[in-house]
Amino acid sequence: MFPGGKKGMQDLMKQAKKMQDEMMKTQEELANKIVEGTSGGGMIKVQMNGKNQLISLNIDKEVVDPDDIEMLEDLIIAAVNEAHDKIAKSSEEEMGKLTGGMKIPGMF
Repeated sequence: MFPGGKKGMQDLMKQAKKMQDEMMKTQEELANKIVEGTSGGGMIKVQMNGKNQLISLNIDKEVVDPDDIEMLEDLIIAAVNEAHDKIAKSSEEEMGKLTGGMKIPGMF
């Protein structure tokens, strides 16, 4: 039998439902969060939402050199990766608050 009997099980189920609701709300808030990544001293700026979708890209014309496209590509990749890392860190922090730092498979 479950410790605390039927009442204890009902309380546990209520707590689980509350935690699930809070996690869903947090996931929704994170999906709508927008972060910025930059590179090249701010010459490349990207914005990404919490769904890891690139929503904005700004390239300073001074960084565009037709003879060095590879550098421009590297700067864009660096800015996108920075934004992606910010989203991952924010998600981990927010969900960690709800789970007490416990890693739940499939959540992150």
